[in-house]
Amino acid sequence: MLVDSPPESRAETAAPPGRRAIRGVGLLVALAVLFLVFLASIAVGAKSMSMDQVWHGLFQDTGTYGDVVVGERLARSLLGLLAGVALGLSGAVLQALTRNPLADPGLLGINLGASAAVVSAISFFGVTSLSGYVWFAFTGALLVGVLLYFLGGSRGATPVRLALAGTALSAALYGYLQAVMIMDGAALNKMRFWTVGSLASANMDTIKQVLPFLAIGTVLALSLARPLNAMAMGDDTARALGAHLTRTRVLSMAAATLLCGAATAACGPIVFVGLMVPHMVRSFTGPDLRWILPYSAVLSPVLLLGADVVGRVVARPAELQVGIVTAVIGAPVFVFLVRRRKVAQL
Repeated sequence: MLVDSPPESRAETAAPPGRRAIRGVGLLVALAVLFLVFLASIAVGAKSMSMDQVWHGLFQDTGTYGDVVVGERLARSLLGLLAGVALGLSGAVLQALTRNPLADPGLLGINLGASAAVVSAISFFGVTSLSGYVWFAFTGALLVGVLLYFLGGSRGATPVRLALAGTALSAALYGYLQAVMIMDGAALNKMRFWTVGSLASANMDTIKQVLPFLAIGTVLALSLARPLNAMAMGDDTARALGAHLTRTRVLSMAAATLLCGAATAACGPIVFVGLMVPHMVRSFTGPDLRWILPYSAVLSPVLLLGADVVGRVVARPAELQVGIVTAVIGAPVFVFLVRRRKVAQL
């Protein structure tokens, strides 16, 4: 009898019931923290607002100044929430696919693919609107995902091949990106704000454009937990468990491309979120992706929205872009993770 999905792997059955209950409670706590951070993201800005004003603006809009402010900040907070979910899930999927806990969407060049497409749109096609950036950025990420699959060996793709192909593509795309911006001053000026990663230009139209891709990518990523768990035990064991390796790799790349491409298209390249959160979540949940993926989807927007709030507070009445704040937080965390990984290998 053919079985499409593999039976439970050791990662899924090893945890005792008590630990599973703790994970479930922890996920509920994480959801509560996300709700509070989401409200704080609406309340905090150049003009701070009380929770009563936030609540009134959300559910009893009367057209007052406070209600208008809440409405504008709501789009920014919703985009931060969706982008955080996308970056967290894409990072977790890519870490599982490459079997590298320090991997993130930037490792495979997906972010740079989106950035290179936007630079091309500005320099060669005169695109100036955010709605135009979205589609070019998403197309660039998608093309990099397809190239990555074929350069990595398509049906014979392995984690090492994918990582090497991603490194090569990243180097080529970075060179192209810098060359275009140096030769075209107008492109450089227009790209300067987008490339740091920002939620400041969020609006409901942008959210509507990327939402279908984010929804498909989220469902696809969550559905891959079991086959990715099996692949973590090695290709031979995964085949013995009934996992379809080629299909799982293709679908994993598709999910990561949809999620990372849509998030980068809407916000620009935001670094370290897809790296930090899944890695830290793994220390609590263990290797089981049935828990890593939901936790990453909840805690990544906590980090992203929290960084956005910090950026608005530390430079008030101006603000630091969220991509700058996550880079400042993420760089020392990345160094710590690498050093801890080296110590563990000694």
